[in-house]
Amino acid sequence: MGIGKLLKHILRYVKPYRWLVIITLLLTLIGSLLAQVNAIVLDRAVDAINILDQQPTLSWSSAMRILTIISVVLLGKEVLAAVVNFFRRYYGERMRILVSRDLSMQVVRHILTFRMAFYTSAGNEAGRLQSRIDKGVDSLSRSVNLLFVEILPLFGSAVIALILMFAANFYVGLVALCIVPIYFYVTYIQAKRMRAGRRAIFDGQQAVSQNILNIIESISVIKSFNREEIETRRQAGVQDKVTNLQLSTRRQSYFYSGLKGFLEQIGTVLVIILTAYLVLVDYPGMTIGKIMYHVMLFSNVSAPIRQLHRIYDDLNDALVYSEGLFELLEGEENVEETGDYHPAEVAGCFELQHVDFTYPNGVKALHDVSMRIEPGKITALVGVSGAGKSTVVNLLDKFYHADSGTISLDGVSLDQWDTRWLREHIGLVMQKNHIFDGTIEENIKYGNPQATHDDVVNAARKAFLYDQIMALPNGFESSALRLSGGQQQRVAIARMFIKNPSIIILDEPTASLDAIATEQIKSSLDAIKQGRTVIIISHNIGQIVDADQLYMLEQGRVVECGKPDDVYKQGGRYKEIFDASARSMNADRIADVMEQ
Repeated sequence: MGIGKLLKHILRYVKPYRWLVIITLLLTLIGSLLAQVNAIVLDRAVDAINILDQQPTLSWSSAMRILTIISVVLLGKEVLAAVVNFFRRYYGERMRILVSRDLSMQVVRHILTFRMAFYTSAGNEAGRLQSRIDKGVDSLSRSVNLLFVEILPLFGSAVIALILMFAANFYVGLVALCIVPIYFYVTYIQAKRMRAGRRAIFDGQQAVSQNILNIIESISVIKSFNREEIETRRQAGVQDKVTNLQLSTRRQSYFYSGLKGFLEQIGTVLVIILTAYLVLVDYPGMTIGKIMYHVMLFSNVSAPIRQLHRIYDDLNDALVYSEGLFELLEGEENVEETGDYHPAEVAGCFELQHVDFTYPNGVKALHDVSMRIEPGKITALVGVSGAGKSTVVNLLDKFYHADSGTISLDGVSLDQWDTRWLREHIGLVMQKNHIFDGTIEENIKYGNPQATHDDVVNAARKAFLYDQIMALPNGFESSALRLSGGQQQRVAIARMFIKNPSIIILDEPTASLDAIATEQIKSSLDAIKQGRTVIIISHNIGQIVDADQLYMLEQGRVVECGKPDDVYKQGGRYKEIFDASARSMNADRIADVMEQ
């Protein structure tokens, strides 16, 4: 991405605030004109004082009149310039803030449409995504500020100063003009040579952010194993790499900045020498005042040059950061596909035929999987960890799409179903459910935003959470993040109750609950299961023995299927897992105790 394309992107987001642009540009023009007042006043003042000084007798009244005019004009100009700059900066900053808001909202709206495969792809980890979005939005919004608050005023002043220099003397104006392209060329070479370093720094900063996030998420494991030193060294290695890149980039930046400063001083010296020479040879229109006049005007021409390296650095940072941001904003290939089929009722009959699936990281999770999930019945998916059970659920909820094979619901290909409509009719309770920053009631109502408070209370009762909520000081208005892991799991189950879907998918729904809570929740789930399609994944044999149909998965393949009792009698892999579960629970001893 070049600067031209970057500005094109920026203008697209600035366009809705064209009235702010017009005001800012008008104020910029006024400010640019005011910036030339000092040079004009100094030109006239030096010549007037020089004439006055050559008179035999000094006229104090004339001197006071000159000084008064100079004071009034310069002070008046400063007051007016202060007012103009205030409003120019305010409107420019207002534009930056509004554009920043729009960019943030646009990227959030867009990434919410992405399919799950995007979030599990390499390079799209949470820390890296956050860094890409934060730095991209910040750099682009700062580019808006640079464009309308700094670049336009500086270059507007420079153009007007050049016009005045050419109007006063063509040769002096030409000398000033010749310095500018040389300076720009040096700046271009600087940006070209430093771009790779900037991109490497950006990638390194993403890695730093991701590593810090990993430390925070794994802090209990780190402390339990006393691995603080290992994590510190790992972070130091990542940080040192970024630091070395930053130092190398800064060395190059300071070298080019010194070179550009030298070029600027050469220009100033040439203007002074040329104007002094023209005064000495009595060139028409050249006076002593014109020496100061041209020097000050050249200062206005070189002001953008003095600031250009910083502005160009910021723009090149924006180029690097914006590439990642616009990959998100324009990443149509990541948008979740959806159909337009949405019937009045969903029976809940899933059928998978010869389904293969591979995750974005290259791990193949399913191999030639075929199964039929009957409507209104309970289907259990059984297998050791990594067998592919949760992958099947992800495909049924259209989080991912199969590599090959077909998946249908009620006889219609899942690809043809309206994704939002489909998910409105599926209640999903996972082993680890996310709790949002908000009240308990807000988190339960996440399952149905239109639900009433009575609906929330009823759902909490079904999830056996009501009494625990009412024991809190603020009841349903308490923060959900302060609940225990088991209580948060009940909030997720309450969400499912309040959603009241046609299809229920339970992926280890009671994994975080104690035995009494598990029994309570099982009773509630048994009640809501009636007449619905239920898919359950659980290592708890008590959760699956009541299933109407069972599919045993191993290494991504269906190895056994049928009614749980019939599959058990076959003496295969399911029997091994069932018996191992019973032994791990010490079922024989428990039965003896209960009998006694």
